[in-house]
Amino acid sequence: MKSRAFRRTRLAAAVGAALLSLSAGSAFGSAFALQEQNASGLGHAYAGGAAAAEDVSTIFFNPAGLVRLQTTQAVVAGNVICFSAKFRDDGSQHAAFQPLGGTGGEAGTCALVPNIYVGIPFTDKWSFGLGVNVPFGLKTEYDSDWLGRFQAVDSKIETINVNPALSWEPTKYLTVGAGVNWQRLKATLTKHVNYAGAFATGVGGLVAAGQLPAAAAPVLIGSAFGLESDAHVSGNDSGWGWNVGALWQANEQTRFGVAYRSKIKYTVTGSVNFSNPTASSLGPLPATLAPVGAAIVNGVNTALANGDVAIAIEMPDTANVSVFHQFNNKWDLMADLQYTGWSTIQELRIVRSTGAVLSVTPENFRDTWRASVGANYRYSDQWIFRGGLAYDQSPVRDAQRTPRLPDNDRTWVALGVQYKYSPSIAVDFAWAYIFVRDPSMNQNDGSTAANGLISGSYRSNVNIVGLQLTYTAK
Repeated sequence: MKSRAFRRTRLAAAVGAALLSLSAGSAFGSAFALQEQNASGLGHAYAGGAAAAEDVSTIFFNPAGLVRLQTTQAVVAGNVICFSAKFRDDGSQHAAFQPLGGTGGEAGTCALVPNIYVGIPFTDKWSFGLGVNVPFGLKTEYDSDWLGRFQAVDSKIETINVNPALSWEPTKYLTVGAGVNWQRLKATLTKHVNYAGAFATGVGGLVAAGQLPAAAAPVLIGSAFGLESDAHVSGNDSGWGWNVGALWQANEQTRFGVAYRSKIKYTVTGSVNFSNPTASSLGPLPATLAPVGAAIVNGVNTALANGDVAIAIEMPDTANVSVFHQFNNKWDLMADLQYTGWSTIQELRIVRSTGAVLSVTPENFRDTWRASVGANYRYSDQWIFRGGLAYDQSPVRDAQRTPRLPDNDRTWVALGVQYKYSPSIAVDFAWAYIFVRDPSMNQNDGSTAANGLISGSYRSNVNIVGLQLTYTAK
């Protein structure tokens, strides 16, 4: 036998490609933008967002609406988003030298999305506002022994966006606005690595090199059956963007709004960490093969080394066109059309600090459209009832769908109510149910032997409950 150092070098090269595919990019592989930037808009499915300007949360949807308020106002809101995703197996295949595993349990979870806004007019033509919100988010969590564990277990993306804005009224019928956005993103992604398969690849490399008799291979491979590593990727970055908008009051009853939010570029930097088996994790081996098994373990662990990583990603831009029409003193009707430029994400490349490519995940995102309609019914001076419908396209193509977020086209049904406790205080409560078209999946992340094949479909839906407190200075 040649030296252990030589064997470790050969093994690291032989199994590196199989080991370094973490699917970390898959966390960005579905729509994870959040519409839920207030609770008042949730009640009508965010229809007319760029034209409604009902409260100071217009900072996010169209900063031009800020100057319409004419008085200091503050909004504190929160939406609890409960995403449900249950996988139904239909022909999934186990990874090499691994049991198949279960269906993952309830992969979805509930999360709170908070927002706060303040608007202050300093003349009758100019207003300043500040919004703090969460424009992107994701959280899925599967059972650790599920059949797709070599592609995804936990996925979590958190953002915070700070958006100061100015609004100006150049004419009686036109207002414009603009803001800057500082955004912070944090990602945590986990999966398992098929250590037994990597160990078998190392055994095969030694046999092919003439360093190990072929008859010894089954014994060595069997000693590692079912062994797995845990892989944990985490990172963060911040970036800058901007948003602009215009609001045109066509007549006393009707106004139109247009708004645009820019792309934001990130270079997410962080680390990859592995929890690897050791030689003592192997099953019983003859005395003559125990040193060989230990050498292969060392070689695999060399390939699965901890280290720094980076991912470059460009978040999409959005553009909205909205209309708000007040039929009479009882009814308002509104509509919105939103474009999102998801095609900025075509692949996600994870690179080590050494320059070595850890993985490349094809995404092939498509640009999407979201259409919504809604209404307000002003029952009295104190009560407003809301309702709305929306259709929301997913950017994910069927062939690239991953278990990080099993996304598909969605249909919204929303209801809401506002109660004005006093001229200064209003409370909004809203609920929305999102029907998600059952996403199918046939995904092996490039290799069934390394990662298994996830074949089947999901039953998914989303429930959202929103609460908002609005204070208006009088």
